[in-house]
Formats: sequence, structure tokens, C-alpha cells
Amino acid sequence: MARQARGQISPLKCVDAVEAAVRLPFEEGTRIERAMFLELVASDQSKALRHAFFAERAAARIAGLPEGTPTRRIERAAVVGFGTMGGGIAMSFANAGIPVIVLESSLEALERGMALCRRNWEATAAKGRMTAQQVESRLALILWTLRYEDLASADIVIEAVFEDLAVKQKVFRELDRVAKPGAILATNTSTLDVNRIAAATRRPADVLGTHFFSPANVMRLLEVVRADATAPEVLATVMKLARPLKKVAVVSGVCDGFIGNRMLEHYVRQSLFLLEEGASVQQIDKALTGFGMAMGIFAVGDLAGLDIGYAIRQRRYKEKPDVRYPRIADRVVELGRLGQKTGKGWYRYEAGERTPQVDPEIEQLVAAYRQETGITPRAIVDEEIVQRCVFALANEGARILQEGIAQRASDIDVVYLTGYGFPAWRGGPMYHAESFGLPKVVEAMQRFAALPGADAAFWQSAPLLAQCAASGRRLDAR
Repeated sequence: MARQARGQISPLKCVDAVEAAVRLPFEEGTRIERAMFLELVASDQSKALRHAFFAERAAARIAGLPEGTPTRRIERAAVVGFGTMGGGIAMSFANAGIPVIVLESSLEALERGMALCRRNWEATAAKGRMTAQQVESRLALILWTLRYEDLASADIVIEAVFEDLAVKQKVFRELDRVAKPGAILATNTSTLDVNRIAAATRRPADVLGTHFFSPANVMRLLEVVRADATAPEVLATVMKLARPLKKVAVVSGVCDGFIGNRMLEHYVRQSLFLLEEGASVQQIDKALTGFGMAMGIFAVGDLAGLDIGYAIRQRRYKEKPDVRYPRIADRVVELGRLGQKTGKGWYRYEAGERTPQVDPEIEQLVAAYRQETGITPRAIVDEEIVQRCVFALANEGARILQEGIAQRASDIDVVYLTGYGFPAWRGGPMYHAESFGLPKVVEAMQRFAALPGADAAFWQSAPLLAQCAASGRRLDAR
């Protein structure tokens, strides 16, 4: 239980209660259990978990979308792209009993995608969570095609192709040509401008973003991106659809990275700055998992594939030349170290294993990079690591909230609790910042801005954060 519930107090108290029940007379055991309950219900972790519970329910309430908004029937779905993401999305529909047709450019890609779906479901069956008959019945709900014309009967089509605007616009021009009137056209983009994708069609009111998280058949979060022209009934339909898909839907406005990835960029940047300044890969990851994160940031990068972040950074260098990005991550990718899929990334991995091992090559690379860039490494304590990474999330979250990209601070918490492994017992990055004390968060960011080589512009408090810290208001009390 200590391993499974790392950092949490209530699961271990449950163990204590069972022990008391076994070893003590009944009356004494119940007295101990009652005392533990009273202690737990007043604890900070209990308050954070209650916040998370109500935040998830509040996310379904959407400004400007009254109850009773009509929705469209979703009886058949389609997915364009049958890679890891497209396969996971197709599995989500099949799990909900909704037939889905998948489009790919080659028969080989379709066969690979279908084989992946089978392996995933058979692995679930091997754990006793479904039967062999259920595996076959769900596979039967997934059809394949090489022709756009075969998507004409779908009520919703979700594009899950390569993260390139021109490629996605081409797909949407084809969908505009073949999709039936009233079909919802959704893009699974994680960073790109949904308005520009919608503009590739003659029906922008039917277009929105459905950002699933990988693996899409497992992860609960669905960022629903409302574009400028998205019709109310289209938004209402997708929010309703999230429930049978077993997703927690959070509405986001259009911006680069939406809510989650826009914030994550600064979390990652701080981890790289910390690495430059003197912390090690394993120290940073250990500090973050000690805080309660499901995985350390470098281990997450290796799992996702470091080439994904590399491609995004190359775009950022052109789009945001005034923003400083540590280049050490580029060096790792340019050595062919792409993470688990190549056996080497920030860590090394034995064949067939996912356990990260410290790699002396990375330690040498980091040391050489520091020497080349004139950085004298310093000792960095775990508290600084956690605060810089987590307060970076909260500061960017406050900007997102002020811009209206997110409806409420608790929606941002839901995104991080259900999509990014933030510990539920800490309530989410915005709740954690408020619990820590917004004036103390601002004070800490001022200290970080004064560090040698710091990105002082980033550590300038978001106006909303500064205003709430000065006035004592909560972030949602606007």
C-alpha cells in the first residue's frame, strides 16, 4: 500500500484500521477508527480530494451553453489515422458500443493498428477485466477503409494524423467533401490552431477540437476545444459523448497548446533550466515523484518519445524567438536518443524493459553542455525543483484563466489531475498554489527571477495571480 498510495495518508490509515480490527477488542477498534476518521476528514489531503471531486462535476457546466441545448445523435463514428492515438480513440468508441470505421493510407497501417487494438484488449482479458468474447465483439465494431468516401455515414469523424497544420487542413478538405450534412468534424491536435483547421472546410460550425490523451483508450481527460465558429449543439454533443466514452471533458478556448500542453511547456522548460544549473536528471524526477507526480518529467519524455518535443521546439524557435529554450534537450535527440522506443533517452532501457536506468552518457553530455555554455553548476535542493516546476504551471494557468481560455481555475486542476498525473490529494496546480498561499507563490517567483541566468520575464507574475495575491481573493472569484 505504501508503494501504491505514495504520499497519501488515508490508505495507510485504512491498513491501521484493519490491523486494529484484527488485534483489538471490537469497542477499542471502533474508537481508534473513529479517531482516525476525524483526523483525516479535517486534513489538507481530504480538502484537496473534495475539491477534485466537485471540480470534475463543475467542468461540465459551460458558459453560454444553457441546459437543454439540443444535441446531435452519435450512432456511428470514424477516425482518420490508425496509429497509437487513432487506435486508442477507435478502442474508446468500441468500448462504448459505438461502431467506428478507421481510415489509413495503406493496408499495412490498418493491419498494424488492428493488431495493436487486439493486443491491448487481450492484455486486459489476461488480467480478468474482460472476456475473450468481449474482445472479439469489440474488435468487430472496428471497420477499416482506404477510401474517404467510406466515412460518409459517420455522425462524428475524428482526425488523428501527424501534428502538422498543412496535413490536417488537407484531411479536413477531404472530410468536407465526403462527410454527410450535420456530421461533426473533430481534430485531435494537441497544439495547433483549430480555427485555421476549421477554415479548411465550408462548415466551420461543425468543427471543434477533441484532444484525447495517450493512451486514448485509458486516459480519462478529453480537452474539448471550442473554436470561434463552433455551434452550441456541436459543443453540447461532444460534451455529452464524453460520458459513454468514459472521459472527463474540459472545455478550452483556442490557443497554442490549449490548457494542458501550454502549461506543460513551462513545466518542461523549468526542468531543463534546473538541469542546466546543476540538478541531475534523476534528482529532478525523484523530487517530482516525491511531491506526488505519477512520473518524473524526464521519464515521461522518454515514454512519449523525445522526438515529439523536439519537433515542437523547432517550431517554437521560429514562432517565439524572444523566449529562451534550453538547447540541451535537442542535443539528446540529435544523438538518436528518442526514449524508450530506441532504448535510450534521458535514461537507458534494457531490451524489453521499461525501467529507467541512469546513463553515464547523459551525465557526460550534461557536463559538457554546461562547460560549453559557461554554466557553473550549483547545488539545488528538492524544494526549489518542486516549486519552480509547479509554480510555473500555476503562473501560466493564471494567464490562461485571465485570457478566458479556461472557464475556471478548477477546470485547469481537472486537466492536470486527469491528464498529467498531478496528485489528486494535492488538488491540482491552481488549488495547490492557493493552498500554499498566493502571496508566498509570488514571493517565491520573485526569488526565482533573481537567480543567475533566470528567465526573469517568465517569472513575472501573471496579472491575475498578482491581483489575487494582493487582494486576498481566490483565482475563481473574479
